[in-house]
Amino acid sequence: MDDTPSVTNGEAPQVPFASPAAASGAPHIEIPVAYDAILLAGFGGPEGQDDVIPFLRNVTAGRGIPDERLEEVAHHYRHFGGVSPINDQNRALKAALEDELARRGIDLPVYWGNRNWGPYLDDAVKEAAAAGHTSLIAIATSAYSSFSSCRQYREDFAQVLTRTGLGDVVTIDKVRQFFDHPGFVAPISAGVSQAVAGFLDDGIAASEIRVLFSTHSVPMDDAVRSGPRDVDWGEGGAYAAQHRAVAEVIMGDLAAERPDAASVAWDLVYQSRSGPPSQPWLEPDVVDVIETLPDAGVRAVAIVPLGFVSDHMEVLWDLDTEAVEAAEEAGLRAVRTATPGVDPAYVTGLIDLVMERVEGTPTAERPHRTALGPWFDVCRPACCENVRAGFKPAAAGIAP
Repeated sequence: MDDTPSVTNGEAPQVPFASPAAASGAPHIEIPVAYDAILLAGFGGPEGQDDVIPFLRNVTAGRGIPDERLEEVAHHYRHFGGVSPINDQNRALKAALEDELARRGIDLPVYWGNRNWGPYLDDAVKEAAAAGHTSLIAIATSAYSSFSSCRQYREDFAQVLTRTGLGDVVTIDKVRQFFDHPGFVAPISAGVSQAVAGFLDDGIAASEIRVLFSTHSVPMDDAVRSGPRDVDWGEGGAYAAQHRAVAEVIMGDLAAERPDAASVAWDLVYQSRSGPPSQPWLEPDVVDVIETLPDAGVRAVAIVPLGFVSDHMEVLWDLDTEAVEAAEEAGLRAVRTATPGVDPAYVTGLIDLVMERVEGTPTAERPHRTALGPWFDVCRPACCENVRAGFKPAAAGIAP
């Protein structure tokens, strides 16, 4: 990781909308910060049929996509009554975070706001400021590095502070990307172990089992720009590298727990791509891979939503519906493993990430399961560029 020294007092400010400790732009902040609230930042989702098209307009704002095209995507939501599970999941996560804070005697209120649907981030930040909470530490409900899973949230924070006129009053820092934090990895690893153990115990040989780690596809142009620009992350940028690293750790956990599973093969696959066919996105698609498995001698598949913190619509539709149906049609036994959701290890881990920043935990003492971590507290210059829209002001990182 970056060898730049951690922040010390007196360095020149480089990071807008940030706490004084983070403003110098050092990669890891080892100075305690007296945050007075947590901002839980979500994607948002419709909560009824009438919400679906307005929600999708928010998601695609600025792209000029007509409602007729949006309706092609809307059928995923309409299949479930127009209700995305994501808002209820974030309500549950907020409550779980509050319970964990109370259990540990930590006096930090949690404000929740979304990017694309109510409750909106603007309202959450205004509510916090009205209550006198002006030094916020944000948790975005996404673990990996890419434009849509990190930088876009940081741009949202900057836009909110500008729109509300609170940029001179409120600061927003952000916990590091937590793809390899033990609290995030543990529940996913447990699900993989349980699924594979079930196959083995039913007499399916390790060579006949495949683990598919699935995550949201992103445009290749965005993928290769994910993460800091001064590192060669390989094909797919930091986004793919982070997923591969976590998958390797999980398969190592499996082999340590079940030596008879050491030869189980795995693949990193992608789902939920959108956009024109002419635009390259990360591949291969999860359904396309499933269709090839019988010819490879596979009888059972564990479908692991590695890129998701909870059961988003993409998990319910693209995995539980399309991928599972593809497995059934291929004659495969299939298990979709659980997302972290409100697993106690995950909830505890998120509060641990907040407390790293509250206490100024030395980088060497921060837990991480892969050689890529611990990830940066302050995102590096040009990190996770959106090649189509260019750079916009963003909190919690060095410009651009």
